Amino acid sequence: MGTPPGGRDARESFLRMHAVNVYVRDQERSLRFFLDKLGFQVAFDARVESGQRLLAVTPPDGATVLTLIQPPPHSLQSKLIGRATQVVFVTENLAATYREWHSRGVRFLGAPRLRRVAYEPAGAPSARRATASDDHPTAWGGAFARFEDVDQNSFSLVSFDEVSRAVEAQRQAAAERREAERRAAHELEIARQVQARLFPQRHPEMESLEYAGACVQTRQVGGDYYDFLDLGRGRLCLVLGDIAGKGIAAALLMANLQANLRSQCATAAEQPEQLLQSVNRLFCENTAENAYATLFYSEFDDRTCRLRYANCGHPPGLVVHRHGAVTRLSSTAPVLGLFSEWSCHTAELQLSPGDLFAIYSDGITEATDQRDEEFGEDRLLAVIMRERDQSPSQIVTAVFDEVRRFGGDQQRDDVTLIVAKCRSHNSIA
Repeated sequence: MGTPPGGRDARESFLRMHAVNVYVRDQERSLRFFLDKLGFQVAFDARVESGQRLLAVTPPDGATVLTLIQPPPHSLQSKLIGRATQVVFVTENLAATYREWHSRGVRFLGAPRLRRVAYEPAGAPSARRATASDDHPTAWGGAFARFEDVDQNSFSLVSFDEVSRAVEAQRQAAAERREAERRAAHELEIARQVQARLFPQRHPEMESLEYAGACVQTRQVGGDYYDFLDLGRGRLCLVLGDIAGKGIAAALLMANLQANLRSQCATAAEQPEQLLQSVNRLFCENTAENAYATLFYSEFDDRTCRLRYANCGHPPGLVVHRHGAVTRLSSTAPVLGLFSEWSCHTAELQLSPGDLFAIYSDGITEATDQRDEEFGEDRLLAVIMRERDQSPSQIVTAVFDEVRRFGGDQQRDDVTLIVAKCRSHNSIA
């Protein structure tokens, strides 16, 4: 099947009527008639290069545009002023529209009449003219009236029972759609509030670690997850996950992952590998086959400042040492949720006073600017280095501000960041 020029299928093309021309003597006077008496709205009002005013109006409940053209005196177009326009307006209640317009001073060429045909445009063949008497309801239920504007241009105003029923059905459908949208917005707001409570509500106190985290979602709910879990005996779990996908579906998976981690964290202090295997198994069992999550799991020992971690397909954690060197904590295991047969191992790192530890979602490094350039790890590290003397919460804010300036208003993914700073402690081994 052929396609029109440009290669696009006709079913995909955009087509809309631009305007119907009405010739008038004075655009401003005609504009006041359509606005004040008929309740129309201005569709556009501009000057073209020639200086001619391009003025158009449209009914409040329709998309068709009437262009009010003021032709030069004595031109051929000027002879079209004051004639039948063959423009037909359809209303669901002709009697009510007639009374309203008549009270505003619109001149009608007689009271509304019943007609056997839908409408009777000027110049129509005699075979299509009405044949029913005005006192006899017709099978079509059509009513008809004609009116004039300030230049005696005449228009038809018609109403059919079929149109009234169709308009009422459209009105009902629109009301149901608005109600559905209202309910969806209300339910989404509830989901946002519920998810907000899933993020850490308290920060277990550590003597040798100051830390902070935050998440900015691209929609009202999202799939990024971070948490601070008290493992007991001076151990803190800092965890950050990223569910594949966005919106409600990702938020539900995020809640599932959070529940699994929190319910299993009792085994974490001594056997983190077993914990993560259990979390992966539950995630596989409770989600679709194509659902998965990346996860950075870490444990900080408040007594020794040792950091034990497992990186499950997540962007590398960053340790910025006090002397400026950077250690990247790369992947130690596959992503969660894709493989029922799954294993991981953990690694350890000694932190010293002044060292910074950061874990983040790829919404930060993969944020793009108008040129589609990514924010990247180097920019993230540059902000952390610049702000390293600030508190973790101030560093988190600085990173988010930098990402926002870089990407403008086009945030495409959830952005989540945890920053922790190791400080001196008398009991450090």
